[in-house]
Amino acid sequence: MLRLLGNSKRLCNGTTRRDLLQIGGLGTFGLALHNIPGASKAHAGTADLGPKFGQAKSCILIYKYGSPPQHETFDPKPQAPVEIQGEMKAIPTNVSGIHIGDHLPKIAQIMDRLTVVRSLTHPYPLHGTVYATTGIPDVDTKIESQPRNRRQWPFIGSLVDYFEEKRTGVTIPEMPRNVAVPFEMGSKNEIPPLAGLYGAMLGMRYDPIYTDFFAEGTAMAPEIRPGRAFKDPLFGIRTTDQLALFGAGAPSVALSQLELRRSLLQQFDRARRDLDAVERIQTFSQQQQTAFSMLTSGRMAEALDFGREPLTVREAYGMTLFGQSCLAARRLIEAGSKFVTVIWDAFGLNAGSWDTHHNHYGRLKEFLLPVFDHTFSALILDLEERGMLDETLVLVLSEHGRTPQIDSKPFGAGRDHWSRAYSQVYAGGGMGRGQVVGRTDKHAGDVEENPVSPKDVLATAFYLLGIDPESTFPDPEGRPLPITGTGRLRPELLG
Repeated sequence: MLRLLGNSKRLCNGTTRRDLLQIGGLGTFGLALHNIPGASKAHAGTADLGPKFGQAKSCILIYKYGSPPQHETFDPKPQAPVEIQGEMKAIPTNVSGIHIGDHLPKIAQIMDRLTVVRSLTHPYPLHGTVYATTGIPDVDTKIESQPRNRRQWPFIGSLVDYFEEKRTGVTIPEMPRNVAVPFEMGSKNEIPPLAGLYGAMLGMRYDPIYTDFFAEGTAMAPEIRPGRAFKDPLFGIRTTDQLALFGAGAPSVALSQLELRRSLLQQFDRARRDLDAVERIQTFSQQQQTAFSMLTSGRMAEALDFGREPLTVREAYGMTLFGQSCLAARRLIEAGSKFVTVIWDAFGLNAGSWDTHHNHYGRLKEFLLPVFDHTFSALILDLEERGMLDETLVLVLSEHGRTPQIDSKPFGAGRDHWSRAYSQVYAGGGMGRGQVVGRTDKHAGDVEENPVSPKDVLATAFYLLGIDPESTFPDPEGRPLPITGTGRLRPELLG
């Protein structure tokens, strides 16, 4: 992770940490496993795996932390009792027989480009980002809040980076292969950064390259609890607001950028001393080259600059942090990045994302669903218009779903965690079009047909990206581990 322009932060235990300039995914403090003596080689199958194997040349992963409800999104139950279905209803889509939530009207009109899975299921109704985005077999609550725990399994984007490096032999690409926007998960709210989106066992060198964002939102988001409203950039930003990185390639270098470069050099000096102590100089040298390459090249900074887009395009995506981050993701893919993650995480307050234990209806109706509907539909149509959709896999992931029974006691009502049945949506890159996979019972509480594991989704994504789902990666002792754990390719997702 190259994450710049840090800030002070107080953790939930009352201690203070400095969110300092870090170079992690460039691997300053990580150990590349293929440099470990005796480490087993990663296996990637080369047999003919079918016509769609490798169709996706890149991937945009939208991660909605907190987990949206299946009832108000892609598995509405209009015939269910009001305490199940709630205040929101179903609308038809442009595919006959398929209905989705009534606050997703734009997505309803592009259903013929999408695959909806209604039968996701697993046994852990917890915020298991590691479980949702890696091959780790079980949720381990002890390490979900420890991004650097060596028992973490690598993020799907980190494995894509790892295998692409193996395939091409290119250690320092012109564009980073694995990027995450708009900021590190958990870095803008009341809880410490969460695990999941990191290189983990592969070493910090394979962390995503993160951006950052510092501007205040332009509009008050619906309250999480009474008296807890705040201006959320995910609800609105200014046209002049930008993602922060390091301003490489700008026509002139501002003082802040000069200070940044000086800070980077100072960190290299400190890191070299640390690396000497643990004999990791070989890894550090390569990562140092990567960092300086990024500092002296304007290609990534230009790709992140969504202000270069016509205003009509920017408005089509939505003048929100989520909208402009998805636009940046498209630009990064066009510029040569392989895997770009757009994180929709809480900003300002804990539970400020999709974790709707409180004010469920207010936040869904006025904020979460309209913003997602506007941006996701624009992203799919833009990729299609540019001829990119067939080769760009788009995944929308979360940890779980939400309870069938509405809890009427909290302010604005709420739905709690539920993992026995939930929904997700995918598009492009070889995914099927205009289809629904799986079926739940009359309350969307249990799967009745075709259960799908989140590991299966990862396996299918690897397949479309040209990586054999049965491939392995080496753990820190060099032992091979399966990249998707228990996951397996699900051909029905491919249409």
